Amino acid sequence: MQAALPHSILFLCGMNAVRSPIAEQLARRILPATTFVASAGVRAGERDPFVDAVLAEEGLALGERQPRTLDDLEDDYFDLIVTLAPEAHHAALELTRSLAVEVEYWPMPDPTDTGGTREHIMAAYRDVRERLKARISRRFAVPGAESAPD
Repeated sequence: MQAALPHSILFLCGMNAVRSPIAEQLARRILPATTFVASAGVRAGERDPFVDAVLAEEGLALGERQPRTLDDLEDDYFDLIVTLAPEAHHAALELTRSLAVEVEYWPMPDPTDTGGTREHIMAAYRDVRERLKARISRRFAVPGAESAPD
């Protein structure tokens, strides 16, 4: 029997500029609309144009959304917090010490460390996108999600 999906999920990374907004957009597409999905960062970041590019390849977009921090969230209660970077994981554990919130650590590489040509950089961002897509599909056991058309 499949475990019930969380009602609300927060993806948390360092600056909410790369990993967590990609995860948020993928999860919004893969999970049912009844699951509330958000993302935030431990500290303020700047929007990353490579994120827009790799999301566009999937038919997704951030629209006018800008990176936000935990303090920017209207509601800070989530059933599940998925952390994507070490600093985010430490912050989530500190935040939830006295709360009954499940925290999972999904370490993801930081593609902003990649140098070289635009294609090398795009490949690093695509790698993170594909890792997140696979992990979300596996974790939430969404039938057919991994093989969904691009």
